[in-house]
Amino acid sequence: MTRAEARARLDALWRRGTAFLGSEVAIMGGAMSWVSERNLVSAISNAGGFGVIACGSMTPRQLDDEIAATRALTAKPFGVNLITMHPELDELIGVCLAHGVSHIVLAGGLPPGGAIRRVKDGGAKLICFTPALSLGRKLVRSGADALVIEGSEAGGHIGPVSLTVLAQEVLPHLTEVPVFVAGGIGRGEAILSFLEMGAAGVQLGTRFVCATESIAHPRLKQAYIRASARDALPTVQLDPRFPVIPVRALVNQGTERFMAHQAEVVRRYNAGELTREEAQLAIEHFWAGALRRAVIEGDVENGSLMAGQSVGLVTREQPTAEIIAELVDQALAALMARSSAAATAAAD
Repeated sequence: MTRAEARARLDALWRRGTAFLGSEVAIMGGAMSWVSERNLVSAISNAGGFGVIACGSMTPRQLDDEIAATRALTAKPFGVNLITMHPELDELIGVCLAHGVSHIVLAGGLPPGGAIRRVKDGGAKLICFTPALSLGRKLVRSGADALVIEGSEAGGHIGPVSLTVLAQEVLPHLTEVPVFVAGGIGRGEAILSFLEMGAAGVQLGTRFVCATESIAHPRLKQAYIRASARDALPTVQLDPRFPVIPVRALVNQGTERFMAHQAEVVRRYNAGELTREEAQLAIEHFWAGALRRAVIEGDVENGSLMAGQSVGLVTREQPTAEIIAELVDQALAALMARSSAAATAAAD
């Protein structure tokens, strides 16, 4: 198999994804708060992938400015990720539609029916996350045009199931819409394997944090480059009475202090000093602003260094276009090596 033949095969494997996204390669950028902004998003789209703005806690005015600034940097398609629990979700959808954003991602919980209708009626394509096959089918019935399944290997807020299991559960059985896979993906060979299982494409976040165009603080990038996969661990819940949504991040002093903070809050609750609601709030507020401290201010000791387990595959700062080209080259090399091995076996 020649390189051109391998590329034709790869393009065929992810054609459903590229057709849906309107991109050259079916590689979506994960929406990472403070990181997935105009510079990185436009760089991913300009390199042939599909960048996604992380709206996070932005106001409608801030999102309006961010979309306009991104559009000034790229003529290629890109999407916007909105958190379903945002108090101004309807207004944020309106901003996206006013700008003609082609793809809207609703994340962070089950999308309200009204939000789904607003996106669909506005002419945008709707992408949703699903942690299980049953919910994925429900989302498709509700109007989702594509789904993302994200394994526990991912960075940030995670579910309990690995991508290798989710892919086996979902990909063979949910074929009505394109399904993109995410979580722990850092090389082209892995992308190829999921495409061959039926994925329409992939979503990568951690690999892009150390892109040259990423505005992440140099100290954060160095922390990523030094880290191994085992350094990216989920936060631990100390007491089942006070749930902690798992967040995968690099372990640092802040992580250790969070454990001590939980223990102190539980002690105060048991002593009658705090109500259950006050105790839960005290735990949830510990990390308030911690992601910004790490990404923007470079406080890698006390901030939240959200990272997927693929952080161990991040070895240097690279231009976004180089990262995407490297992933494609790895997938092509795997296809050509397989073809060569098959030819050798046939000759024997």
